[in-house]
Amino acid sequence: MISDKASVHPKAKIGQNVTIDPFATIYEDVEIGDNTWIGPNSVIMDGARIGSNCQIFPGAVISAIPQDLKFKGERTTAVVGDGSIIRECVTINRGTADRNTTAIGKNCLLMAYVHIAHDAIIGDEVIIANQASIAGHVTIGDQVVIEGGGVAIQQFVEVGKNAFIAGASLVRKNVPPYIKVAREPLQFVGVNAIGLRRKKANADTVREIEDIYRFIFIHNANLSAGVEKVKKEFKDSEYAAEIVEFINKSPNGIVKGLG
Repeated sequence: MISDKASVHPKAKIGQNVTIDPFATIYEDVEIGDNTWIGPNSVIMDGARIGSNCQIFPGAVISAIPQDLKFKGERTTAVVGDGSIIRECVTINRGTADRNTTAIGKNCLLMAYVHIAHDAIIGDEVIIANQASIAGHVTIGDQVVIEGGGVAIQQFVEVGKNAFIAGASLVRKNVPPYIKVAREPLQFVGVNAIGLRRKKANADTVREIEDIYRFIFIHNANLSAGVEKVKKEFKDSEYAAEIVEFINKSPNGIVKGLG
């Protein structure tokens, strides 16, 4: 299953039933799980840890050193979780001393020309559309959808789980969980009801999250007042607690409400 035209270092750890196509290059400090396909002309560099049942398409470069002048050659990794699909010409840089790793979760889809910079942490079942650029130290929660091409996420930004980011968005502030964001400057445009329903959330759950965000973004004069109102009105809600905690842990602020 390994082409004689591929360059595979003899010390690389290759699992069972792995296919490595012609002209792929596999470096020494690499681990590849069972049943994974490595497409032609892809480059898997030192520090790559690729799970089982992954697909790495032609031209992808995984675990190149960070594009960060502070990097001093420390031994770090770039992880791709089981079942993830890395499409053509995706680049995933390995970590620095900050987090020591760049990590892509399980069952993700990174479409063509996506760039994932050093120390970014991407959750499970995340979809990132073509030509998105994810800067260093970004954190993206589970089941986030970055729809359309050309999205750019600034370094250190955090995106909460089940959020939806529209194409061509410039993301400079944290994006709380369960919402949709769009427009320029980026702002809240509603709750990601479709995404929630796809994950089997019932109508009552969707309605509760919509009510929480009405207090935060629509019914109150400012964010602080909205958060306080949510804490009073939704004392027993796990979703309210999660959302409030996310906002309180966003020192550089979150996206704006409807303008």
